[in-house]
Order: sequence, then structure tokens, then C-alpha cells
Amino acid sequence: MTAITATKRQAGPRAAGPAPARRGRRRGRLIAPLFVLPALLLLGALVVYPVLFSVGRSFFDASGTRFVGGANYTEMFRDPATLKAIRNTTIWVVVAPALLTGLGLILAVLVEKVRWATAFKLLLFMPMAVSFLAAGIIFRLAYDEDPDKGVLNAAVVSVHDAFQGTSTYPTARGRTGLLTQGPDGSYRTTASTGDTVTLPMVGVLPKDLPRDAAPARTAAGREAAPGELRGVVYLDFTPGGGGKQGAVDPKESGLPGMTVQAVRDGRTVASTTTAADGSFRFPGLERGPYTVELPESNFAPPYQGVSWLGPTLVTPAIIGAYLWIWTGFAMVLIGAGLSTLPRDALEAARMDGANEWQIFRRITVPLLAPVLTVVFVTLVINVMKVFDLVYIIAPGPVQEDATVLATQMWLVSFGGGNDQGLGSALGVLLLLLVIPAMVFNVRRFRQSQR
Repeated sequence: MTAITATKRQAGPRAAGPAPARRGRRRGRLIAPLFVLPALLLLGALVVYPVLFSVGRSFFDASGTRFVGGANYTEMFRDPATLKAIRNTTIWVVVAPALLTGLGLILAVLVEKVRWATAFKLLLFMPMAVSFLAAGIIFRLAYDEDPDKGVLNAAVVSVHDAFQGTSTYPTARGRTGLLTQGPDGSYRTTASTGDTVTLPMVGVLPKDLPRDAAPARTAAGREAAPGELRGVVYLDFTPGGGGKQGAVDPKESGLPGMTVQAVRDGRTVASTTTAADGSFRFPGLERGPYTVELPESNFAPPYQGVSWLGPTLVTPAIIGAYLWIWTGFAMVLIGAGLSTLPRDALEAARMDGANEWQIFRRITVPLLAPVLTVVFVTLVINVMKVFDLVYIIAPGPVQEDATVLATQMWLVSFGGGNDQGLGSALGVLLLLLVIPAMVFNVRRFRQSQR
């Protein structure tokens, strides 16, 4: 009897156990929504309500008082600016994520083999810390067409001038009435062998003269030998005033480095370059008249570089700025996936005689395919929403040539168009384009968790 009673006493607490557990679960079901409620309220206020409001607003006119149905969506695909924005967005989606994923993969593989890998990763990731506004201003200055301001054009001009050279006197022009200007921009006069000809030029500031420029008076007084044609190219301007036009005055300087040609019967028979005092000579010429010509290459304007922010290159230029910002992001994510690869598979491939390219192409890339897909789709979502860089970098005259859906939505709604009905329709279109990529990414994350 005592044993039975003891058994009942022991069984009593066990039988009473499930009831408190059930009460705890019920209490948890009641308390959990209270913790989730603030997040749900924020989500509804900042995401759900704006989406629903934009969808509803897209069916009304610009004033928001008259229901127009699908007229805004019809107008959206008739507007040339919107069609151009869709075209540019397509270019962004096709080009930018592919380049970023490729660059991130290459850099992740290369940086892994560098001794100071962490420092290089930090350096490449640093642009992510720069806001899009600041990055846009940086690249707006870097892309400036003036080589004295834009660093890219300064580099391009330096390389161009190193190989092709540049004219020394882009502002020079011949003295009117004394030299004849040809249709190609050259200047010429007529002389015969045994003559000393003077070629007066104007339009050059004394401060722009080469440092080795010397007075031209002595060169102008030299007599030519038989069968020789001499001359001097000089700046027909006397500092401080005075002097006589067309005559070489004592203070007037020669123009060194000027190309001079002797032309006869439409053919260049001799060519030379002026000395420090502007003098030149053509020895050994056949007797007779010649046309002494200063070719237009002497006066060609200096090479100004590439119009990075012109209508043709503005979109690639902005994509370049985007690559600078996001390459570090792609590299870090892919590098994290690269660190989880089974090293025994790589070592086995090396022992079997595979080179690094074969390992990269047949082992590394296939194993990294899930990571590469996630990075690519994430970047696709990001580039569809790009706004800051396009709005800041593209100058006003070419804003329409660089516009994407996000900037077009803003311009139509608030940037002068004041048509929030059409702007809402553009926002809905952008949402519909982003949703498939977001769904794909969520599915990939769920598969990876499983």
C-alpha cells in the first residue's frame, strides 16, 4: 500500500507537467506579436503603404483628381525619354553586374595569393565607405573635359602629346596683308632662291613664347647664298609699343620650332624647323620661285582629350564610377565563398598535373557558382535602383542621355515634370522589374540554408 501511494505521488507531478508547458506556449504566442508589432508598423508605414499609394496614384492624372485608368502606363511607353531610360537601365543591368562579378572573382582569386591580402582587401573595399553623393562629385571632377581639372583627360592628353606632339602656337595667325591664308589654315608667301623672306605672325602672347626664343633682328639681316632660300618667322609685336608692322624690329622675337615648307608646283620639295631666333634656310634648291608655307599643323589647337560626359560616353563613364564603388563588395563576398572551398580538391587537381587556369575554370568557378549567382542577382537589384551617380555625374545638357528609370521617375514627378501620376507608373514599373530578382535571391538563400 505504501509503495502504491509513493508511486501515485511520483506520477502526480508528471501528469501535471504538460499543463504549464501549454500555458507557456500560449503566453509566448500572445507576447511574440507584441515584439513583432513595432517592426510590422514600420514596415507598413515605410514600405507597404507607399507601394499601395503609388499603385493607386498611377491611375490618376497629374493633379491626382481625375481617374485616367491605364493612360499613364500607355503614355509611359510612348514617351521617348522613358524609352531611353528603359534602354539605359537595360545596359546597366546587362553590363554592370557582369563586370562586377567578373572583377570580383578575379580579384578574390588574385588577392588570396598575395602576402598582404587583408590590406589589399581593405584598400579595395574602402570606396564602399564613400557615399554615392561624394563618389559622384569625385568622378564629376575626374571626368572634367578640361585637362587642367580632369585627371583622366590630363592623363590622356599627356599620353597623346608624348606620341603625337602638339602645336607650339595654337593661337598664332599671319599678319593680314603680308601673308596669305590657305583654305586648310596654313599661311604662305612667295619667294625665289637667293631671297631672305620674313614671315610676320601675331596672336602670340609674349609670356607664351618658348624660353629659348631669341631676337629675330640678326636672322632677318642675313643674306641668302645662290641656290638658297632663307627666312625668319617672328612675332610682329614690340613689347611696350612702337615698331613698324611687317618689319623686324630690334625687340621682336623669333618663333622657334615652327615648321616651314618650300612648295613648288603643288609639291613639297623641302621642309625644315625654325631655330631659336626664328630663322630657317633651304639650301640646294633649284633656281626659281617657291611658295614658302607655314602648314596648318603649326596652329592646330591642342588636343583636349576625351569628352567623357558627352552624349556618347556618359553612360559607360557612370558605370565606371559604379564599378569603382562596388568592386570591393563583390570581391569580399566572393572571397568569403572562396575561403570555404575544399582545399583537398584543389591540391588533388594540382597533384594530377592541372595548371592554375584549369583549376580556376574547372574547379573554382563551378564550386563558386552559387555564390556568384547570389552576387550577380544582388547587383542586378542594386543597379535597377541606381539614382545618385546618374543624377550627380551627368551634366544638365546630357542628363536625358544618361537617365535611367529611377532618375526618370524623379524628374517626371519632382524635377520639373510635376506629373506624379506618370511618375508613380514609372515607380510601379521599376517595382515589377525588381520583384523577380528579389524572389530569385530569396529562394537561393532558402536553398543554401537547407
